[in-house]
Amino acid sequence: MPTLTLKNIPDNLYDQIKEAANAHHRSLNREILYCVEKTLNTHKINVSDHLEIAHSLRLKTQDHELTEEILYDVKNEGRP
Repeated sequence: MPTLTLKNIPDNLYDQIKEAANAHHRSLNREILYCVEKTLNTHKINVSDHLEIAHSLRLKTQDHELTEEILYDVKNEGRP
């Protein structure tokens, strides 16, 4: 397994990593690995799936016009 050495870590960043590691009961090394993995392995979205869902929602709501007047009335409903 490869080894990586970090140099010139700013004091405030080092302190933050150390605090986070203590809070999560991890070593400094494991906390840094966790942060790197979380950053690089972010959830990838499937654009076509999201567009399909958006299109489906638009079709469901196309007959329900939403105007500023309706929004105003709903916001103020029940207010003194």
